[in-house]
Amino acid sequence: MSKKFSLMEDSNASTNKSIHALSDPQRRRILLGGLGFAISSLFRPLTAASGLTALQACANATPANSLLGFSAIPPSTADTITLPPGYRYDVIAAWGEPVGMIEKMPAFANDASNSADEQALQFGMHHDGMQYFPIDGSRHGLLVINHEYTDDGLLHATGMKNWNDETVKKSQAAHGVSVVEIILKNDRWEIVRPSPYARRITANTPMRLAGPAAGHTLMKTAADPAAMTVMGTLNNCGSGMTPWGTYLTCEENFMYYFKPADNENFDQKRWRLAKGNGFFRWHEFDDRFDMNKHPNEPNRFGWIVEVDPFDPDSMPVKRTAMGRATHEAATVTVTKDGRAVVYSGEDARFEYIYKFVSRDKIAAGGAKANATLLDHGTLYVAKFNDDNSGEWMPLVHGKFPLTAENGFADQGDVVIKSRQASDLLGATKMDRPEWIVIDAQRREVFCALTNNSDRGKVGKPSVDKANPRAKNTMGHIIRWQETNDFDGTTFRWEHFVLAGDPAHNDKDKQGDINGSLFACPDGLWLDQRGVLWIQTDIASSSIGEGDFKNIGNNSMLATDPRSGEIRRFLTGPRGAEITGAITTPDNRTLFVNIQHPGEIENSRNDPQQPDKISSWPFGGRPRSATVVIRKTDGGLIGA
Repeated sequence: MSKKFSLMEDSNASTNKSIHALSDPQRRRILLGGLGFAISSLFRPLTAASGLTALQACANATPANSLLGFSAIPPSTADTITLPPGYRYDVIAAWGEPVGMIEKMPAFANDASNSADEQALQFGMHHDGMQYFPIDGSRHGLLVINHEYTDDGLLHATGMKNWNDETVKKSQAAHGVSVVEIILKNDRWEIVRPSPYARRITANTPMRLAGPAAGHTLMKTAADPAAMTVMGTLNNCGSGMTPWGTYLTCEENFMYYFKPADNENFDQKRWRLAKGNGFFRWHEFDDRFDMNKHPNEPNRFGWIVEVDPFDPDSMPVKRTAMGRATHEAATVTVTKDGRAVVYSGEDARFEYIYKFVSRDKIAAGGAKANATLLDHGTLYVAKFNDDNSGEWMPLVHGKFPLTAENGFADQGDVVIKSRQASDLLGATKMDRPEWIVIDAQRREVFCALTNNSDRGKVGKPSVDKANPRAKNTMGHIIRWQETNDFDGTTFRWEHFVLAGDPAHNDKDKQGDINGSLFACPDGLWLDQRGVLWIQTDIASSSIGEGDFKNIGNNSMLATDPRSGEIRRFLTGPRGAEITGAITTPDNRTLFVNIQHPGEIENSRNDPQQPDKISSWPFGGRPRSATVVIRKTDGGLIGA
């Protein structure tokens, strides 16, 4: 996601208890031993005799064969993608290319002259989360791609100078989700056009509300007095795939689309709606984004949305039982008895990590058989204790303090005001939780905490055990193991790695990386072989500057969790974030999104000089795009 928005977003003024004790530097470096090590011993508490956790006891155990079979590449500041020898990439789905909804579709206009109607038939901007849905195994499937936000300096020929109804509609059409059919032919992936599956979901696509907030008073608007139908989804960041074959897309920084109310209330302030100021200026020509006129409209965003990619006529559903938040991702796993568990992080400073456990078991029969599965269950928020234990606290109406006396009249209130509910429960304020991945076999969960430069500032929360660095510009990755099963209410946690630059003169910014240096972990992906992939998102204005002068452009790294070794695999073009990794089932194709190449500090390029920073991938106007990475010998990615 764009660091511009995330770095502005700090609205948690609650006084949840901080732990204040820094992690001992010798205890920060948690490198896993062999996969055969007994899982029950992985998270033993410290003992006076050993002075070490079980993880540290096996840290020196080197696996017989590393999962990483490539040589790490150096940092780069070049305006291109760099890969290790033996790998190649192709661009398959750039912003503005037709998705294949109809036979004759508008081509991308490099002068930004495409209309709003044409943009609604093309890939949107700023590709982010992504999933691959097989049709014929690893050779034919659907690729579903999020489009997080727009650079209106690139999207329109005159930028935001001549702002009007058409430019607003075009901006809205460049948001949302693209569904595209792809096939592997002669060792090259290509888009199938036309395709019966091809689809664009935008900020004006009708979608249904379901779960506790459906029909709620706080969701009612003049256009939807029943509070059952929302127009559109926006700021679609991370994603997930369900075992029943649907796509989960996450609405993140929705607050920046709204003009704040003149007299904002406490709940609006808690979401920092007062600081949104209508950054995208949609409210000037679409008054549902003016909170003075439609104060409940913001409540209809910030949800996890479920999409059936195989049914282009189906209506997307906002699943409100999983809570309202600036959702970064939604990662799904399954309990031993067959229930769904969805983990999500809220990418904002001092916000929280959640999980949702479905009430019912996953039914055979795909999407239609599980049409209401995510509407019933229990939402939890995480608390990381100073003894490396953790607990999941239920966000359930009626359980103290989530009562009417404290402003929660029903479960709809709880999920709509999930931040406020988590404040009252004393959840741990985290350093911007991003993507989450799960090793189901080991019941381990990894979460990227990208950074938090406000940690420890005057008037802000202090360091704590889980977030151990003040003015944390570098970020870290935390992991935990659930007790017994994924529906457990307790867990044991450790730091997996603290990012940083070993050459930095500030010890708290050096990190404890075993291998290639990096900063600001964001996207995570655990592939079929067990390799943990890390994607970075250093703010465009900070790349190559200050703390990040030695780190180069944003990158993608591979980690062998058994040893903790990290190797840089990919470096991106100038100004770009690396995000949205997914592999085919055979692990021979890796899809990666390159978001906002050429982005500048305020997230908007000069329309007179669109290629000032970057001209990737085709020269001229820079374009977010999906790339396909394969080994030249057709082998396994990373092996």
